[in-house]
Amino acid sequence: MTSTDSEVPGMTTHRIEALTDGIFAVAMTLLVLNLKLPQGGVEEVEADLLGLITGQSHVFSNYAMSFLLAAVFWIIHHQQSHVIKRTDRNHLWLNILILMFVSLIPFSTSLINDYHDDWMASIFFGMNMFILGSLFYINWDYATRNHRLVALNLDPRRIAVGKRRSAVTPIVSLLAMALVFVDVSISSFAYLLIPLILFHPIFRYDPSAPEKR
Repeated sequence: MTSTDSEVPGMTTHRIEALTDGIFAVAMTLLVLNLKLPQGGVEEVEADLLGLITGQSHVFSNYAMSFLLAAVFWIIHHQQSHVIKRTDRNHLWLNILILMFVSLIPFSTSLINDYHDDWMASIFFGMNMFILGSLFYINWDYATRNHRLVALNLDPRRIAVGKRRSAVTPIVSLLAMALVFVDVSISSFAYLLIPLILFHPIFRYDPSAPEKR
């Protein structure tokens, strides 16, 4: 660490990063277990395999959506961890909470697979995404407030970009949950806005960009 990093004492983040990578890997792998065809005899499956697969199109789309969202969360955590140089007790517990809801992604995905027409399943999934996104925002705000866990010379623009990036998922999740009461079948498509929005330059930090005055 640089001298500016070490001016404020604290524990390192290596153990958090190792545990986080492990939890994300397991959660993203478990998502594939939701991909299964309805039970039936071999002759029945062979006779209409294409129909069985297309009949499970919502399961495959939910798998892709959840895997993509988990990847977005992992990327955000990676970006935050790159800047957060140390940790403390509160920060540790914030990350434990984050991982608890990351582990819930496979279950909430299985709910919208099995009950894809039920608004309660969609709300449960949406709350999982909303809480996760909110925890990432709180995690970033806690670490950067008064440069608590980051370098004292960290660019304020980078802090602002991190807050904007972390706020996207909670806002989109609220939109998706509102759409549940309009049409359950279209509410899941709202989550595709998250990676699309995050591609916009306003959500990326460019240290070479001139500072606005």
